[in-house]
Amino acid sequence: MGSLERVVVVGASAAGVTTAETLRREGYTGGLVLVGDEKVLPYDRPPLSKQVLAGTWEPEKTVLRPDSAYAGHGIELRLGSAATGLDLARRTIALSTGEEIGYDGLVIATGTTARTLPFGHDLKGVHVLRTVDDAVALRGDLLRSASVVVVGAGFLGSEAAASARRLGLDVTLVDPLPLPLVRPFGDEVGTAIAGLHEEEGVRLRLGTGVTALHGEGAVTGVGLSDGTVLPADVVLVAIGARPATGWLDGSGLPVDDGVVCDATCRAADGVYAAGDVARWFNPHFGGLMRVEHRMNATEQGMAAARNLLGAQVPFAPAPYFWTDQFDARIQAYGVFPAEAEMVVAHGGVAERKFVAHYLADGRVVGVLGWNMARQLRADRQLVRSAA
Repeated sequence: MGSLERVVVVGASAAGVTTAETLRREGYTGGLVLVGDEKVLPYDRPPLSKQVLAGTWEPEKTVLRPDSAYAGHGIELRLGSAATGLDLARRTIALSTGEEIGYDGLVIATGTTARTLPFGHDLKGVHVLRTVDDAVALRGDLLRSASVVVVGAGFLGSEAAASARRLGLDVTLVDPLPLPLVRPFGDEVGTAIAGLHEEEGVRLRLGTGVTALHGEGAVTGVGLSDGTVLPADVVLVAIGARPATGWLDGSGLPVDDGVVCDATCRAADGVYAAGDVARWFNPHFGGLMRVEHRMNATEQGMAAARNLLGAQVPFAPAPYFWTDQFDARIQAYGVFPAEAEMVVAHGGVAERKFVAHYLADGRVVGVLGWNMARQLRADRQLVRSAA
């Protein structure tokens, strides 16, 4: 591609901010616009379900950079301006403000949107947790309530259930799967997470679907597939997220569970993607992957920026992610396919202090540590060297 006179980064979260900052660090001096659909300064999302919900952080503490940092880097912020369309031929982006903005280089970092149930989201007290506004609204309702039902026992749901329990609420965690986080970590770790929550007073209704949200105007209960109704002052729906790609419909850009990219995060001529929205070919694991974790947002933002500037280096990380629940810090490195065999290498699951290796085709493809950070760091190399 030709010279870059203007680069537009769509998505003002961790991946987008990192992309913009990396472009400047790597010597790019042209026009640089960061477009975000929210009106607030870009912020970090992982603390929302933990520190912000628990009340140990004020929402302002999640802000990634002060306003002055963007001006100092010559980054033009377009906040409160959602992207609504992309014209690849004309190299223009349509914004919700009615404006059209041209680009020579584009990085898509629009992240994900929360999945919802097909019913009940118009009731007061029913929440999703994706934005800082969501976190503030949910915390406000929790502080005024006695009981909460969390629908979904993945990372977000389990963390939020722990935070709500620490606030003193009566908490019930519901999921159609038999154990929390059984995907990706398997039965043994899922059983240990379930035991932790039960010891802390969280009620588990696992292997059970949600069929209705009850109430008139405000939620009063959650109907389950076994016919029971759980009373609830508040409901958090944490059933996953979908890539925010609707604005790309009709653009011709390849979209399939995210923006489909090659190993360099390139989706089309002059167009790259980074963070939760990117589905790229990871040569280390030999397939397409999309990773919804914080470290990947930073690392992929850096890679996309450098490759847009011409580096063309394949992005081949072993993903790193973590979850904090009660006194447990669970950290994971690599991938955790359903067919992998889990082997406890250090410590013991019963003691909730261990490192486990996940093996597929005779190779260590993932390592997991539960309150054993130092040993996990030592064992990460097994994943990196398994190619």
